[in-house]
Amino acid sequence: MALTYGKPLQAHTTPIPGVLLVDLPVHGDNRGWFKENWQRAKMLEIGLPDFGPVQNNISFNDAVGTTRGIHAEPWDKFISVAFGSVFGAWVDLRAGESFGTVFTAELDASTAIFVPKGVGNSYQTLEPNTAYTYLVNAHWSPEAQGDYTFVNLADEDAAIEWPIPLERAELSDKDRLHPRLAEVARLVDGA
Repeated sequence: MALTYGKPLQAHTTPIPGVLLVDLPVHGDNRGWFKENWQRAKMLEIGLPDFGPVQNNISFNDAVGTTRGIHAEPWDKFISVAFGSVFGAWVDLRAGESFGTVFTAELDASTAIFVPKGVGNSYQTLEPNTAYTYLVNAHWSPEAQGDYTFVNLADEDAAIEWPIPLERAELSDKDRLHPRLAEVARLVDGA
């Protein structure tokens, strides 16, 4: 995936309420490139919420086809890619009319996404040595994992068209065993 230089900073709405796809200006020359990955005043100006990040995480992925998710954690996330590119998939797991809505997009260093609490996040690497980075507004802890909601990456109702078929992708055993969306719907709705 070729990195796009010179895009203006702007946010785009998606079919999932609160999920915003963000174009990030990347400036490059013979030495490489530079971007402001998060600049609070500018992000607020284009419509992102003032979500108060407290932790920055990086997930490094060696192989093409590394696939992680679908996880909805108890915090908001601002996600970008420092190196490489990913196919991202997001599923609304919040109770309400948009429950089960799916949005997909490719992310590279010139693109980011804001994902609110309750929206399942997943991605598949499209290049080797991909570094996926995200800001969150709550600290991770082992206890917080009890507040996660999960959906199976191969869920038939979500019907995510992964660029690399899941049978050829690198997945964790835990991600292979997550429940289907229909099971999650019962949990979220309290039935």
